[in-house]
Amino acid sequence: METNGMGEGVTRQVAVIIPAHEEEQRICNVLRAVCAAQLPTEIIVVNDGSWDRTAEVARSIPGVKVIDLPYNMGKAAAMAAGVRATSAPIVAFVDADLAGLRGDHIDRIIYPILANQCDMCVGIFRGGKVWSDTAMSISPYLSGQRAMKRELFEAIPYISELRMGVEVAINSIAKRRRARVLRVVLPGVSNCHKEKKLGLVKGTAERAKMYFEIGQAIVKTNKKNRPRSRRPRSPRRPWL
Repeated sequence: METNGMGEGVTRQVAVIIPAHEEEQRICNVLRAVCAAQLPTEIIVVNDGSWDRTAEVARSIPGVKVIDLPYNMGKAAAMAAGVRATSAPIVAFVDADLAGLRGDHIDRIIYPILANQCDMCVGIFRGGKVWSDTAMSISPYLSGQRAMKRELFEAIPYISELRMGVEVAINSIAKRRRARVLRVVLPGVSNCHKEKKLGLVKGTAERAKMYFEIGQAIVKTNKKNRPRSRRPRSPRRPWL
């Protein structure tokens, strides 16, 4: 048990996992913010088959562990690879394309779990870019910024089948297990939308692909959660 500026007697066993695909221009600022946080004890970047210098930039930051996936396997698989690479009982996930992120933002999503105020804590954007704030107000629980008890993530039975729909599955598991979920505001944080990263045409195509994967996850999750209906048995005929 250790004491820090945010509370007394907090156990520091937290891994921050950052799935990253071709984020060489943005991941350095994200990693600096995570490194400035007080509560993480481990920082893991999962390079999801990037062709650019994402892995090289991540390795240039002292204390950051980098895992390279052989090809682009999707966000869910990258998150799962990061969880497998640590034994920490609490895992936090942060997107690699954030702007305005600070160390206290990271601590803000981790501390409620360490203090046993919740089982999962989701970070919500406010006061950043209009695009990010609007998207977050429409679907706050699709945020990629969250911390949770490890067993919640490991309870997803079909993680290898998901890509960008992973947050849908996490939310479903939390609901099924009646986990305590808390939302906290991350003021001034925003993400870089795909059209800015990739250009209008390719970015729009990638956005459509993301929505398709989220839709697939919703269908899959609903199917997994639907109770099995039993065919009514026909009345037994009496022996003649």
